Amino acid sequence: MPAETAVASLSDNLLVATILTYVAAMLAYGVEYAFGARASRKAAPAKVLAGVGGGSVEEAPVSPPVGADVTAQPSSPIPSNAGRIAVVVTILGGALHVATLVTRAIAADRVPWGNMYEYALTVCFVAVVAWLVVLTRQRSVRHLGVFVMLPVVLLLGLAGTVLYTPVVPLVPALNSYWLWIHVSAATIASGIFMTGFAASALYLIRYYFEKRTLAGKSLSFPLTLGPRLPSAEALERTTFRVIAFAFPIWTFAIICGAIWAEAAWSRYWGWDPKETWAFISWVVYAAYLHARSTTGWKGPKSAWIAVIGWGTMMMNLFGVNLVISGLHSYAGLQ
Repeated sequence: MPAETAVASLSDNLLVATILTYVAAMLAYGVEYAFGARASRKAAPAKVLAGVGGGSVEEAPVSPPVGADVTAQPSSPIPSNAGRIAVVVTILGGALHVATLVTRAIAADRVPWGNMYEYALTVCFVAVVAWLVVLTRQRSVRHLGVFVMLPVVLLLGLAGTVLYTPVVPLVPALNSYWLWIHVSAATIASGIFMTGFAASALYLIRYYFEKRTLAGKSLSFPLTLGPRLPSAEALERTTFRVIAFAFPIWTFAIICGAIWAEAAWSRYWGWDPKETWAFISWVVYAAYLHARSTTGWKGPKSAWIAVIGWGTMMMNLFGVNLVISGLHSYAGLQ
């Protein structure tokens, strides 16, 4: 067996190990989510003065305001330990993920994002790294890892089956140093946007859970997930920070793509399907950032824009590569 084939086979096996490790991390996050911190909407006691001049002090129930972070600490050490284990296993999965990409790069003798399969692997890796960075700033959202790892596992599984492509040389149009700059920037932005999508979707669940609870209405799935989520305000803040960080990177990727297009096709912009959808995604996320700072749009309206933004990213990844034919059709699938 040639060395390149052996390394490519190793990369494929490492991908399986990566997926299984991420599944284990997701299960551990699930334990902490199910049995750990729970956002309660029960009345909280508060001391109020009941009399004048030495009157007794009584406790009166005061309901927490909507959006207040009322997440309680787990009453048992088991969920906390599961959460810590989940983070360790996630880091282990990330190490295996890096090994998968490195061995793929060695086998192909190039950067590992020359087709749709490799691009999906890299996007998922960036999403995992973004999640770990979020955990360094907000440990209280650790139990939400189950909702972050789920799309990662699904996309990796899809990449390893439907999108899988054997190691092949780059098509001539991609054989440029701009591949390092343009595609890496687009990959990083896409992975961070994935984390932002998870946060925005969870925000909507928590927001409508609070709204229906205060109105005394019944709950159905997925709103039944709401009691164990952080406050809507905390989730909205996380969504904004993640998307605000990814947006300039996506802008940089589009600019670099235009420069590369001029060198490859003698024009900066030609409204190719992938160019068009990249621009649509840029407009949608720009609208989100604007709406987030606009009175009347901050809240669920802006969160829905963020969800739509991720939908345009998925259209750009799957629809353009698999359905629509264009100059950027480099999926590598037959």
